Amino acid sequence: MAALDEEIMLSTVVLGAGPDGLLGVEPTDKADQFLVTDSGRTVVHYKVSDQKPLGSWSVKQGQIITCPAVCSFQTGEYIVVHDNKVLRIWNNEDVNLDKVFKATHGNYFAYVQMLNSCTLSKYTLLLGEEKSIIKNFTASVDRKFIYLMSLSSDGCIYESLIPVYPSDTDKNQKVVRSLLLKTVVSGSSQKEVALTVLDQNHVAVLGPPIPASKECLCIWNIKFQTLQTSKELPQGTSGQLWYYGESLFMLHGKYLTVIPYKCEVSSLAGALGKLKHSQDPGTHPIPHFVNWETSQECELGSPNSEQSKRILRRRKSEVSLKPEVPASSQLLLAIKKDSEKHIELELRKLLAVKQTPDLCTIIGDVVAGLVARCREEPAFYPRNCLLQLVQTHVLSYSLCPGLMEIALEKADVQMLQLCLQQFPDIPESVTCTCLKVFLSIGDDDLRKIDVNMESVVDCNDGVQDEKMEEQTGIVQNGFSPEADGCHSCDSDSREKARGAVQETSACPVIAQRAALLNAVLRSAYSDIFLLPYLKDIPAQHVTVFLQYLYFLYLKCSKNASMTLPGIHPPTLSQIMDWICLLLDANFTVVVMIPEAKRLLMNLYKFVKSQISVYSELNKIEVSFRELQKLNQEKNNRGRYSIEVLELF
Repeated sequence: MAALDEEIMLSTVVLGAGPDGLLGVEPTDKADQFLVTDSGRTVVHYKVSDQKPLGSWSVKQGQIITCPAVCSFQTGEYIVVHDNKVLRIWNNEDVNLDKVFKATHGNYFAYVQMLNSCTLSKYTLLLGEEKSIIKNFTASVDRKFIYLMSLSSDGCIYESLIPVYPSDTDKNQKVVRSLLLKTVVSGSSQKEVALTVLDQNHVAVLGPPIPASKECLCIWNIKFQTLQTSKELPQGTSGQLWYYGESLFMLHGKYLTVIPYKCEVSSLAGALGKLKHSQDPGTHPIPHFVNWETSQECELGSPNSEQSKRILRRRKSEVSLKPEVPASSQLLLAIKKDSEKHIELELRKLLAVKQTPDLCTIIGDVVAGLVARCREEPAFYPRNCLLQLVQTHVLSYSLCPGLMEIALEKADVQMLQLCLQQFPDIPESVTCTCLKVFLSIGDDDLRKIDVNMESVVDCNDGVQDEKMEEQTGIVQNGFSPEADGCHSCDSDSREKARGAVQETSACPVIAQRAALLNAVLRSAYSDIFLLPYLKDIPAQHVTVFLQYLYFLYLKCSKNASMTLPGIHPPTLSQIMDWICLLLDANFTVVVMIPEAKRLLMNLYKFVKSQISVYSELNKIEVSFRELQKLNQEKNNRGRYSIEVLELF
């Protein structure tokens, strides 16, 4: 026997907050208490028996919660994800979600478990330039590779190749993904999408094909990049798709719907829809696809003859005895004539196999082949392939001297930054040319380029430094911007000093340009060979670079360790050396620029303060030496010693 008790009405405020109702209801660590998450911005903690909320939390305007909030029964903390990438963890005492623990999930990992050997391999999926998130994925496998396909929020399908037998199971290996199909669903759609592999050449995609359109089920031919068929689903779906046998399963409206499908053998004629599916009356059906290996020596009308079977067996035995062509040889052949997409596929196969001792030579040959074709065909520039090759960490400038020249012609600053970070033997002339390119590109164009920002100092914290604004007379590591040689303390001088502090605390360049300049600062060079090339840089660009170097020095001065924050930032020694080099090469030109007057005065004060610091340090060093001598004499008292005097 079963019975239903009287219903309990909770507040309806949450239901009105989100456009699509609720994301979920989850239990907490206490009985009779639940977390209710709407599809907008709010999480409410309810106690059902009291019919009232115990607390509520909301993300900021413009953010959206993308999964139901859950409770950790071990710690009693609540966890939620908003905007598909930011994790928040809080408890009942927390009031503002902006001030609680925050983590961002930007890395995606793939784990491969081998059951026979009980080994687990971890792979980091490198998303490349795309700033999208993975909304759905599927995978297929053959004897050598796992083909991982992902449907991203930009509406495109990407593919990553993962080796079935990894070279090093203990190492976190990196896998690059490449574009497989472009814009198969609307990138601006907030609805869930789904992806599944049907066979070697076909995938099924569930989602709206264009903005503001109804959901559709589409089958794409990935070999020929064509849409084979589509079916509109006006009642909407749950964004879930299953595939078993020759049937596709999905929730359409309120019903579980089954759609049988059929994919013919992939060919160019079939992909373009030019196959004839009708037969003339009285004719025998002839197969659309002919195995030319078996039909060369027998008639098409007798495909089952003994002669054709013998020929087929002989062909198979010949193929099995033929040695497999190495992946490197296939790639070198593909570079000469194939498309960029096919070259990228062969490259991923090469990089996915176990590394060999001659990998450095192979990678060098591949880069040389790509660069040679770039020179022959100006429109050919396989950027993704070249980026993957540089990231193998086995290249140098002397091994592929033409690579940076091509990147300079294309003004590919991301490639140049990566080469500056990886190559230890870049000539000073090339380094200076990169510097000119980095300083000449406009801010608007740089903001659109994806560069490595790990070495960039936070360019905004200096402006917000209250101590620097309120106490402009503080001496930091021996340097005070107010110490201009005048000891007067009138209000005008204080205002000027405060203005100088605020001016030098703000970063003079945007973050992208700062990242590129840091790559130049960290590159190896010889000052004797670099100095002549620095004279060719325009004076305005020299001024900007000097302002940035001075800004970095002020950042170093704030820390007792005289180091910059971040990953692989420029060192104080590198900053000082580049300031000296730029002034030596361009002082007579820079001194004539009105905008550089204040900068040169600040640099003069900075050098003067450094001389004072080193002078005091020398005094301290001498004092320590004297104390050390006195300590040694004190320890040696009372001990027997022999002194030998030689008279000449």
